[in-house]
Amino acid sequence: MKIILIGIQGAGKSTQGNLLSEKLNVPYLSTGHIFREMAKEKTPLGRYIKEIMNAGYLIPDDKTVEIVTEYLKKPEYRNGYILDGFPRTLEQVKMFKNGVDKVVYLDVSDKEALWRLSYRNSVGREDETLAAIRKRIELFHKLTEPVLDFYRQNGTLIEVDGERSIEEIHKDIMQKIKS
Repeated sequence: MKIILIGIQGAGKSTQGNLLSEKLNVPYLSTGHIFREMAKEKTPLGRYIKEIMNAGYLIPDDKTVEIVTEYLKKPEYRNGYILDGFPRTLEQVKMFKNGVDKVVYLDVSDKEALWRLSYRNSVGREDETLAAIRKRIELFHKLTEPVLDFYRQNGTLIEVDGERSIEEIHKDIMQKIKS
């Protein structure tokens, strides 16, 4: 099964992604993790990604699609995946040719996300300054909400109230994926 998790930063995508991975026995992949790892590399691409992320901006669409598509060619993703943080723009949706079965939107208010992130232990996360987080939330509303409309219209979107307990959210997602 190929599942995409969408939600603003702090919505609980990685928590639910890891739970789904365990339950469905398909690997979980976070584009944020991929980019943070690449940003550590002392290469021109690594430095470029680090600068963009620390400013709170998104990696350009063509570069993002190229990196994700290349990652998904690995054998462990052959039978499916749970993908967090991609696609974030309509352009990425159009460029991504890997297919998707379900798109889970974890709906969380900006206020709730900021509250959660302010209490999250983000040691070593240069990309989690308040300014960078606010910029990403702003970009989510501007660029990613049209992605939700796209998946809503094609019938693959599952909308979940992300402001409940981890267990309630997970149960809700599992029920909606199976139906």
